[in-house]
Amino acid sequence: MAKNFVVLGIESSCDETGVALVRVAGQNLPTLLSHALYSQIEMHQAYGGVVPELASRDHIRRVLPLTQEVLRDAGETLQAVDVVAFTRGPGLAGALLVGAGVACALAAALGKPVLGVHHLEGHLLSPFLSADAPQFPFVALLVSGGHTQLMRVDGVGQYQILGETIDDAAGEAFDKSAKMLGLPYPGGAALGHLAESGNPAAFKLPRPLLHSGDLDFSFAGLKTAVMVQTKKCAAGLGCEVQALPQAVLADLAASTQAAIVEVLVKKSLTALQQTGLKRLVVAGGVGANRELRRQLNAECGKRQVRVHYPELHLCTDNGAMIAMAAAMRLQSGIQVANAVYAFDVKPRWPLDAFDLVRM
Repeated sequence: MAKNFVVLGIESSCDETGVALVRVAGQNLPTLLSHALYSQIEMHQAYGGVVPELASRDHIRRVLPLTQEVLRDAGETLQAVDVVAFTRGPGLAGALLVGAGVACALAAALGKPVLGVHHLEGHLLSPFLSADAPQFPFVALLVSGGHTQLMRVDGVGQYQILGETIDDAAGEAFDKSAKMLGLPYPGGAALGHLAESGNPAAFKLPRPLLHSGDLDFSFAGLKTAVMVQTKKCAAGLGCEVQALPQAVLADLAASTQAAIVEVLVKKSLTALQQTGLKRLVVAGGVGANRELRRQLNAECGKRQVRVHYPELHLCTDNGAMIAMAAAMRLQSGIQVANAVYAFDVKPRWPLDAFDLVRM
């Protein structure tokens, strides 16, 4: 691969369509030229969650206009693109196929190579897009949707999973608990906002696996406890859950958030202690949670540990992280883009899978 090149990245794994352009110049960190994102939140709110077929159809409508917008904002044309990257997995199969199909069609039309990218690797490397970019090696707390993992990262493609969720992930615990409280989809951000006016010690909720001695996570039991406590509050006040006073809902939200954050923070600190590393990267949608950031910053500050996050607008799924991950793989020489335009997608794809490098 040439030392200087431009990557067009396309993300379509779930309910956000993202497109971005990244430029690589020598061994410097790739730079983001432009990116555009369309969220389907409003469309899916009526159903209380993502409807895969609707998500796929909307990606079809959005991806090309977003590509044109990104090129226009960067002052570039399609001919300036050297590599087209797309999210190969994990995610919704139909949604992934839209991005893969468009990326391979564009690459074939341009006669340029194409590269499939792991969605979670995109999140993992997204802090390199920030002004305060990390350095290898580091411990990573990856909290994205249905994934909660702690890993040691020694370089691009060098990932050792230290612990992961055995059932519900942190993001699922936030979203499902929010739904029980009657908060609109997507519930995680709404629960975090409501929690700011509540008492985190109002209800005693479990901290699953907090003292397990390992780095694995489990949030299914917490979700059940929230459901039981919510029904108990409603019964005690003689009302439906939907009619609970705002103050009670805020206390429930704050108590739920406190339980999730305490587990994430303690396990992260344990991972840092076990590895002896002094740098923590937090990536994924839950990484935008204010209370999680506050506690991690405070606890890591006491231990002289640097904490790095993506910019807030890059915590959710986006094309910039896909373009960045592709650029860093190509720049490091661990992967080569190719001109084979037949494609497949991987709805289920562990980050430490052997074929992560050999795609």
